[in-house]
Parts: sequence; structure tokens; C-alpha cells
Amino acid sequence: MKKNIHPNFHKTTITCVSCGSTFEAGSIKKDIKVDTCANCHPFYSGKQRLVQADGAVDRFNKKHGLK
Repeated sequence: MKKNIHPNFHKTTITCVSCGSTFEAGSIKKDIKVDTCANCHPFYSGKQRLVQADGAVDRFNKKHGLK
């Protein structure tokens, strides 16, 4: 490998903005903020937190008078 062309790889702290949990991983960035992590994502946690009031299917059904 060529020298002095690769970025520095070090431990970084990843922070979830939604629930505030943190964990460490390796990256070239110092700190990483994510919107959703495995602790608060509905697929992994089994809990639905955010409910969309008007989905695309509901809007279509209302527009065309379907039940």
C-alpha cells in the first residue's frame, strides 16, 4: 500500500438523536450523529412511535371515494 494517502482510522462515538443512546465504533470521523438507531427503530424494537396521520394510500382512497 502507498504511504500517507489513507485517512486515519480511530474509535468514534455514535450518538442517536432520537433516543440519546451512544456506542463506539471505528471510523475516520470523530463523532457521528444518526437519526434512528437499533434501540429506537420500530423494526428492531417492535414499538411504533411515530404515526403518520395521512398516508399515501389514505389520500388516494379519499380522493377517489374508496373505503
